[in-house]
Amino acid sequence: MGFTIEDMVTETGSKYQMRMLAGANGWSNSISWILMVEDMTILQNFKGKDLAVTTGLGFPEPEKLLMLVKRLTRLGASGLIINTGKYIHDIPQQVIDCCNENDLPLLTVPWDVLLFDMIKDLSIRVLLQGMTDEQITQAMIRAIEHPESAQESRQELLPYFDVDGIFQIFLMDTGDLDVMDTVERRRISFQLQIWLESISHNACFFYYDSCFVLVANAIPQAHLENVLGHFIRRSELRLQDRKVYVGVSSPMKDLENLHLAYRRAKAAVSAAMRSGTAIVWFDRMGNDRLLSLIPDPLLQQELGSGLLAPLIEHDRGHGTDYVKTLELYLACGGSIKEVSEKTFTHRNTVIYRIGCIKKLLDCSLEDPEDRLKYRLACILNRIS
Repeated sequence: MGFTIEDMVTETGSKYQMRMLAGANGWSNSISWILMVEDMTILQNFKGKDLAVTTGLGFPEPEKLLMLVKRLTRLGASGLIINTGKYIHDIPQQVIDCCNENDLPLLTVPWDVLLFDMIKDLSIRVLLQGMTDEQITQAMIRAIEHPESAQESRQELLPYFDVDGIFQIFLMDTGDLDVMDTVERRRISFQLQIWLESISHNACFFYYDSCFVLVANAIPQAHLENVLGHFIRRSELRLQDRKVYVGVSSPMKDLENLHLAYRRAKAAVSAAMRSGTAIVWFDRMGNDRLLSLIPDPLLQQELGSGLLAPLIEHDRGHGTDYVKTLELYLACGGSIKEVSEKTFTHRNTVIYRIGCIKKLLDCSLEDPEDRLKYRLACILNRIS
């Protein structure tokens, strides 16, 4: 996912005598661009994931340097490099602590390093990696849209991924990405990528079909769950103007099955948004998994709300809750006692409601085929 802090230190750290002082948890932050920052005014040009470089000319006092770090954190910067030796000699502990608390990588290079050469070098590496990422993104989209041509995508992705290994797709939606302006969507994209710590070279992040997509490859399940847990907590804390919903596909072996992983992730993120749940794993959706993958929306409607129309109309007109009562009754195997206990409702009240439901449906609900038909209808009505 771009040219990262890790890439920068690994490839150029010795050359520019880089020393990492804080923010190690931001090791995987990707860099969109490099900007010299000698006063706060230049920060208006920050778009997200920018790497800030300063000599400290405008921030010689600890308070001003701390203010810079806090502002960079709010802007979603990928890191900060301080050219030490003239204006700043020692980094204040409060600045180091702030960078650690916010996972903002803080690095130093000595004064004799020529910043122009370093920034030019890093900028070229960012551009080249950006071109590579775009090629990878297009290959991933082709694998999703045209599984019959997976071999072509396989050859393009072979240098970067284990194409025979396990793939998993994560879809992220806020409910309004498709109507959002490009600048705002780009800002959110950068924030989400920063928060997906520890996922870099085994993943691809892009915007597609009104969702942000993360394709992870050959990453242990326990690690993914840990990363997503941190991601959800960060998004709830720092993206307070909107909520992020995440749908996670089944792990699928081989690139040729990426399109199936995408469909499952799509079903999961739809379920997350319907239920208001931050994250839904497709493999934990139970019986909803099969029905959520029906590709024909008209068939879903016919077998779902179409069959339940008398109950839906009654609920709408009389404020009853017969559809949910029916689903619970069928899930409990027709046990009045169990429905009564689960809803904290008197047994006679449940009997009355079930009687009304049977009349409205003109069905006794005694035939196993009818019970199955209406149970499926309840699930389809809920997930469509």
